[in-house]
Amino acid sequence: MMCPECSHEWNPEEVTETTSVANDTDTLLVKDANGNVLQDGDTVVLIKDLPVKGALRPIKAGTKVKNIKLTSGDHNIDCKVEGFGAMALKSIYVKKG
Repeated sequence: MMCPECSHEWNPEEVTETTSVANDTDTLLVKDANGNVLQDGDTVVLIKDLPVKGALRPIKAGTKVKNIKLTSGDHNIDCKVEGFGAMALKSIYVKKG
């Protein structure tokens, strides 16, 4: 499968470590690129330039994103990026900051 927004390709049958549901709770466990566990309201920093469909320029590496919200699915971070608006990001492209 391929994401139309960011062109990331993945196998839906492959189990990933970045998004999983904890055993006895309904809490979503999302890890950043370094393996740190993320929580709602955290601040993260992008680790690579991300192209944005329909925008003239990409979101630059080092951009801080505050007050994230974790969701289930492939793009598991909902947030607002200053200068770009509401976005859904993948946790593999951010680090806790």
